[in-house]
Amino acid sequence: MATPSPVWFERDPLELAPLLLGGVLRRADRAGAVAIRVTEVEAYRGADDPGAHSFRGRTARNATMFGPGGHVYCYFTYGMHHAVNVVAGPAGSGWGVLVRAGAVVEGAALALARRSARRASAPSGELARGPGNVAQALGATLADDGAALGGTTSDGAAWSFEPVAGFAPPGHRTGPRVGVSGPGGDATAFPWRFWLPGEPSVSAYRAAAPRRRSPAG
Repeated sequence: MATPSPVWFERDPLELAPLLLGGVLRRADRAGAVAIRVTEVEAYRGADDPGAHSFRGRTARNATMFGPGGHVYCYFTYGMHHAVNVVAGPAGSGWGVLVRAGAVVEGAALALARRSARRASAPSGELARGPGNVAQALGATLADDGAALGGTTSDGAAWSFEPVAGFAPPGHRTGPRVGVSGPGGDATAFPWRFWLPGEPSVSAYRAAAPRRRSPAG
């Protein structure tokens, strides 16, 4: 798959997010390859966005967000699952786009095996619906944090992304981000979720529960 040059990703996340829709995100390792057609994403905009991990500045956890665009920011959340983001903008911006959902278009058997590994029974329905399931289907872990799209990690995992075109898919929808608490969850101020309508992998909207937790970007 032909991954664009890093400059292609060095955009404002509000511009990059819809451009990722319909594109194919792929990860290959020794076990095989899994690819998803991206159907849902969320933009996170650093110091301007109280929902972003990078809102309060650079930390050891979010350092990849402050690198150049075109890299994978992968983190572990709530002690349960990983999440995959595409770093946006130039180095230092702290911007990113969360890959919330996708349709598996390659490696369905491997994705199913990964999704089934810690379950009593095999999952039914979409294999990459929700950010935790996206990461699990792709096999992404913290070892993938900082991986270049179009490059290979130190342990041999290769990442790529092939966009549909240089413009956002017509008819895509926007709305509030899922499960973001506090000011960053304001649906009017931050309608920064983008999705393809009619796709079964897209999340049902859920407002954040009133609990203390880290931002979700």
